[in-house]
Amino acid sequence: MELVAGCYEQVLFGFTVHPKPEACGDHEQWTPAADFTHHAHTASLSAVAVNSRFVVTGSKDETIHIYDMKKKIEHGALVHHSGTITCLKFYGNRHLVSGAEDGLICIWDAKKWECLKSIKAHKGHVTFLSIHPSGKLALSVGTDKTLRTWNLIEGRSAFIKNIKQNAHIVEWSPRGEQYVVIMQNKIDIYQLDTASISGTITNEKRISAVKFLSESVLAVAGDEEVIRFFDCDSLVCLCEFKAHENRVKAMFSFEIPEHHVIVTASSDGFIKMWKLKQNKKVCPSLLCEVNTNARLTCLGVWLDTVPDTKASLPPAAEPSPVSKEQSKIGKKEPGNTVHKEEKQSKPNTKKCGLTDDSQKATQESSLVSTKKRKRVEVLEKKREKKKIKAMQ
Repeated sequence: MELVAGCYEQVLFGFTVHPKPEACGDHEQWTPAADFTHHAHTASLSAVAVNSRFVVTGSKDETIHIYDMKKKIEHGALVHHSGTITCLKFYGNRHLVSGAEDGLICIWDAKKWECLKSIKAHKGHVTFLSIHPSGKLALSVGTDKTLRTWNLIEGRSAFIKNIKQNAHIVEWSPRGEQYVVIMQNKIDIYQLDTASISGTITNEKRISAVKFLSESVLAVAGDEEVIRFFDCDSLVCLCEFKAHENRVKAMFSFEIPEHHVIVTASSDGFIKMWKLKQNKKVCPSLLCEVNTNARLTCLGVWLDTVPDTKASLPPAAEPSPVSKEQSKIGKKEPGNTVHKEEKQSKPNTKKCGLTDDSQKATQESSLVSTKKRKRVEVLEKKREKKKIKAMQ
């Protein structure tokens, strides 16, 4: 596995970690080894996302950079946005969703790296987005004090809810039965079936990151050294532990055989991996830590576990909206590339669903048109018969 973290100093760090399944007990230690440092962006990094093959990073320089982790090369850059990239989310290996301060949410084909759909999502900045586990819905929050639900199959807004403050984080639970909306130090818990708040949790300081550890247990980090685990049903704090010497900026969690791991990154420069206990009232134990000597901002973990069955990926030199020149320059030229993207995305603007439901919708529409044709033919035959009778 590979820990990847971005920082204010414009660098992406990579550290290889080899789990030790034979080790056990609270004194288990893993050893991270420095793999790479990459200085591709011209401003601080603001977001990172991973799938089974790629790592993508977003920055204040308004670009998204792509890294092929299998080949360990830079794959190019996406330059559709005209503001700081605030959030990046993969859905499976086929789609990437990005949000930025330009108010846009873009859906990308993560094989051809084409922009399939560009949605003007918020009147202000898009501050965060989260994709439902089914891939059919997404939630976004922005500086226009709205929480918006998106139908990803149709690529359109499904519901808009006005909220009292600007929210800066929204997150679905693992099964997608509930979601949380974060405003400053307050967590509102919503139930999907009612779309109403079922409870509110208040943290001591402003919240910087949250991660669902199960359907009902939420890990919360903020502008402090402590991480807390909350029960979303009872709203009580299950446990808290000091994770860093400075504020925690990002968290990531994953499961591998015999291990449920949470990874944390802090402004103190450290990335730490913690082994979670089955009983979330018991504080996790430290597996390993590494000091980057940088002010970390975002975090991801690339797990080289899912085989990539399709070998027909676009070559690194010529994915259509990506160019080597743009990735070297790091700044967007306002004309050509975006114009090309828009041309390429036209055939796909009607349907951009992240599931096979878009195909179903197309099939259904073709069935409807066939029925209409048959009705028209029947009516025409009736009219012809009436004309013949009238002539007789």
